[in-house]
Amino acid sequence: MRLVDDGDPSGLAAIEQLNPHTGRAYVLGVTGNPGSGKSTLVDGLIRQLRTRGESVGVVAIDPTSPFSGGAILGDRVRMADHALDEGVYIRSVATRGNLGGISRSTPAILHVLDAMGFDWLIVETVGVGQDEVDIAAFADTCVVVTVPGLGDEVQASKAGILEVADVFVVNKADRPGADRLVRELSQMLDLDDNHLRWRPPIVRTIATSNDGLGELLGEVERHRAEAGADLDARRHRRNRHLTRLLALGEAARRIDEYLAGDGWQALDDQIAAGTLSPFAAAFSVLGDIDFS
Repeated sequence: MRLVDDGDPSGLAAIEQLNPHTGRAYVLGVTGNPGSGKSTLVDGLIRQLRTRGESVGVVAIDPTSPFSGGAILGDRVRMADHALDEGVYIRSVATRGNLGGISRSTPAILHVLDAMGFDWLIVETVGVGQDEVDIAAFADTCVVVTVPGLGDEVQASKAGILEVADVFVVNKADRPGADRLVRELSQMLDLDDNHLRWRPPIVRTIATSNDGLGELLGEVERHRAEAGADLDARRHRRNRHLTRLLALGEAARRIDEYLAGDGWQALDDQIAAGTLSPFAAAFSVLGDIDFS
């Protein structure tokens, strides 16, 4: 996992060796607004699954430290109760500037955890808001966590993230505004024809006291059972998206290497002199890099 997170080329060989041992784990994505209680919710779900004797691997996507470039380990600290449980493995990774709420290394880390034999893989995104939709490409079931008290409660869910939800959670449901939030989410689902086959349920939780977590896991299991026919199609879409994301990540790595080398200096001088535009320079960079 460290090799692939650091972008070490030797990590790819290891991933290829592990590939025949993957495909058994069920991937649960947990996404939502910052401060919605995602980490506490995941902590409670781990307890629920461990009570049933199932093993859990967690990838917690954290913000990138401006000093070290690594992950700020807030999520893993909040899940410290599971540190000595051999049936639980928690890995924090940094976004490192990647949009969509995930890290570029997330697919490879999930690959490793899957090969390790975990029954469940939970991906908790960083909590970036409207653009946090990449998780839909990885998860077999996607849980979107909302919380009352944000003013326009569903505003952060309207652009993109609403469409990725298989299950909605209204966390901190003891707060004022919870009934209104449930009602608004229900009304938005009424207007969405995309949910004709599966209408995402809305589950109220208070994660700090474990209220509603059993019901949440039950709805995840119901989606897992009822979405069986669509699961293969979803996984095919996921493979395409993962391939695209990984290809973009490798291309970005090679471009960064080029821009750190001597070839960039000549282009930079031309841009500064006004004889070359940055747009033309971008195509020149692409032409100079061997992507084979």
